[in-house]
Amino acid sequence: MSTKRGTMSGFLTTLILVGSFVHAGLSCYHCFIDTEDSMRLCWGHILTEYNIRNVDSCFKMLDRMFTNNQKVTEAAKVGRGYDSVLKEIMMAEIMPIVEEFDQAKNNETEYEDRLQAAADKFITIASGLPRASGCFPPCGFQALGAVYNCMSCQYDTCEFPLDCPLQEITVEENNRTQMWCEVPFILPSDIQIVWRYTEVKTVLMDRFKEVTVGVDKLYSIPSARPEHSGTYQCEIFSQERSLVRIYYQLSVTPRAGVGHVKLQDMFDQALLPAGHFPLTLPQPPFALLRLPSPDLLTVCLSSLLLLLFLTLGLLYYKTTNKKDIKETDQEHEPHRKRYVLHTT
Repeated sequence: MSTKRGTMSGFLTTLILVGSFVHAGLSCYHCFIDTEDSMRLCWGHILTEYNIRNVDSCFKMLDRMFTNNQKVTEAAKVGRGYDSVLKEIMMAEIMPIVEEFDQAKNNETEYEDRLQAAADKFITIASGLPRASGCFPPCGFQALGAVYNCMSCQYDTCEFPLDCPLQEITVEENNRTQMWCEVPFILPSDIQIVWRYTEVKTVLMDRFKEVTVGVDKLYSIPSARPEHSGTYQCEIFSQERSLVRIYYQLSVTPRAGVGHVKLQDMFDQALLPAGHFPLTLPQPPFALLRLPSPDLLTVCLSSLLLLLFLTLGLLYYKTTNKKDIKETDQEHEPHRKRYVLHTT
């Protein structure tokens, strides 16, 4: 009967110790080392001052070296996919000590030295692992920005919405406009880009119609017209999962409207008191210069080159012809002198 009571008492004591160990707070040690292995590790912990076995003191030592050690937590802030490497590092440092100390009594100084060396080596190796890129507000699912957190034994994701704020663009009629589907965070290599359009100003998905599907990050309108006005949406996918949605509100100002606005500005300035006209900076002379079309430039350039070749050919022909005539005259000159008659 006394044996059963001793066994039950020991079991309850172990259960209480394990409970206090688990609820003391998570750490990189708790994330990768099982509670059963921790019990095996701390079974023979001896308090040197009293020469008694004390498992609770061993658990407190683990908390001091791992849970409350900020260097351990910072070293473990790796990028997504490297938590398995952290586990391998922790297991390689702790499990040999577990196997050596299992069912063996060792004083607290031995525990202190061995566990501190394990913690320092974990910090050194884990600090060399790739870091996460971090989170870039204000929108998008940023998987590569997730950071591993030993206090929760999981990755802290970037808690941003998929929908980015609406960006407004205003252009004059017949001008070119460009919209880019770009984000500041790193994207996977297998992305797919879908461009959509709706005539109204909204971000509701059911109001948009699909325009293009592919990998083009640029949506360009060579000559904007009033009917191009509306909301454009760019959505980026990876493995059929939406990563981000970017919105552009395009407003195209008609040419007549532009002239009316300018006349209105001139009228408003005319009503100002004398000496109160707003300062207007001079516009560069090339501000209104419009280049001709590429086809016209090609024709003009070809014509100039042809004219240049014809001119050079004519000059060459004239120079060669004069030289031939001169040589012919020199050949006939002696014969002329031979038949000269002298009379008295």
